Amino acid sequence: MNWKTILVHLDNSRRCDVRTRYALDIARRFDAHVIGLYLVCQDLVHHLFEPAEPLQRKGYEQQRRTSLDRAREAFERAAELAGINAEWRAPAGSILDAATLHGRHADVILLGQDDPDDPDAFVARHFVEDVVIGAGRPVLLVPRTGDFATIGENVVIAWDGSREAARAVADALPILRRARFVEIMTVERHRDIQAPAGIEISAYLDRQGIRASFSSTPRVSGESTGMTLIDKANRVHADMLVAGAYAHSRGLERVLGGVTNNLLQVSTLPVLLSH
Repeated sequence: MNWKTILVHLDNSRRCDVRTRYALDIARRFDAHVIGLYLVCQDLVHHLFEPAEPLQRKGYEQQRRTSLDRAREAFERAAELAGINAEWRAPAGSILDAATLHGRHADVILLGQDDPDDPDAFVARHFVEDVVIGAGRPVLLVPRTGDFATIGENVVIAWDGSREAARAVADALPILRRARFVEIMTVERHRDIQAPAGIEISAYLDRQGIRASFSSTPRVSGESTGMTLIDKANRVHADMLVAGAYAHSRGLERVLGGVTNNLLQVSTLPVLLSH
């Protein structure tokens, strides 16, 4: 099975072109169709102007239309130059409902990491995690900084034996089959608790035609498991991390932190998340 439909979230943020390029690159490898889904923040629209200020409201609507047209032109031009079959969508209504509905008809969804330094990157509160939970499709999270010459050629799998990790590995099979290097990585959270053995998942991947190495690393004192994974993946020059999302309560992770929360907030490399 290959990824044949790639959905990429488009907006007016400075990293939108990076997400588009990654989506087109993946589509080229799989001879896939790309859907550009334009969704921007609507939370403040109804509070910007009072109904008694129609001229200001008209100016805002004109600015919004100009931004939409600019984003569409950039996306369609990039797709044409890449020779990729692509389509533009800008649905009305609830942002989360639109992202979830359209995402369910794609094989993978590309979203951008939250960027507090770019107001145009804000779509809705908890947007990425809500799509990860609700869409039922893997989400490829593109970091807010950095650039990668390749994506999905040197892949690290974050393995803890959970249902979510198993789902992520299955979702990532199209990428893993084409990767040059695959490493299964576990993090020892406590010295007296054994890390999940990687022999079974290694054997599973081998039967899929994927040769993967295995490593176990202790968590650095005072560092979260998520940061340990990110640091190790960066040390082996990974260009993608595959991980299960929310093996624990999402609310608990928001309050206390957690691996998924770490990856969403601070990952410096693309992360494929599945729930």
